[in-house]
Amino acid sequence: MDREFNKQFKRLNKIENKILNKKENTLLKSKTARIMDKLQEKIPKKLKLALEAAFLKSFKLVFEKGNTYIEKTYSKDRIKLEHDLNNYAIDKKLCNKYIKRLDTPAKHSKRLNSTLTILEGGVLGLLGIGLPDIPLLISMIMKTMYEIALSYGYDYESNEEKTYILLIICGALVHGEKKKEISEQIDQLGTQIDTQSQIDITLDDQMNRTAHILSEAMLTAKFIQGIPFIGVIGGVVNFNIIDKIGKFAAIKYKKRYLLKKAREKNVQI
Repeated sequence: MDREFNKQFKRLNKIENKILNKKENTLLKSKTARIMDKLQEKIPKKLKLALEAAFLKSFKLVFEKGNTYIEKTYSKDRIKLEHDLNNYAIDKKLCNKYIKRLDTPAKHSKRLNSTLTILEGGVLGLLGIGLPDIPLLISMIMKTMYEIALSYGYDYESNEEKTYILLIICGALVHGEKKKEISEQIDQLGTQIDTQSQIDITLDDQMNRTAHILSEAMLTAKFIQGIPFIGVIGGVVNFNIIDKIGKFAAIKYKKRYLLKKAREKNVQI
């Protein structure tokens, strides 16, 4: 049992470290940075503030009223049942075969939602619609997060779990040392929630932080998306955002699941 747990963690840590330590092409980064700087100089400050406010408002809307509507787009009971069956098999015998089955719904969710986001972002971009598609994008991000959370046995109704989800979104979209710093915060928060320890991050603070990071990540893309025909690029940008968030979320929830299992079985990792 100990050996298999450590094998799973070693495999998962290798994937996670690859994401956390990803090196960017310095020449390409330099050229891209110059282009982005020129574009951002043309973006009115008013638009920057409006974009961040739109993301914040969308998060609040989803958390207050949107879950019921998002849940109509997938079968919550089916995903929970799949997890329960896979979890039971893992309790009987921890092996790579059952762990892979645990990953299947999360992979399917990320792939499907990323594809749908290309269509939504591309169509709205072609029509020259930038800001109005933000509630749709946030809904798709949260749909992806909810399905992945359920795949690993975590419900998302509590404020603590919503905070955890938002922190994952932040970690997926930042780079370098900031990414490593937030990654550690995610692991710490997951453990605090699962062990019912005191949590020092509030949902409101995390919503503001996530809205800021998300708006920074998408600022230029949303500006371009507001220009008819050129704006078709919005679909590609939305795909990349969902893809990054989905991959990072699956790693973090899987790691949290395995750590919880290790605690339950008194396995030293």
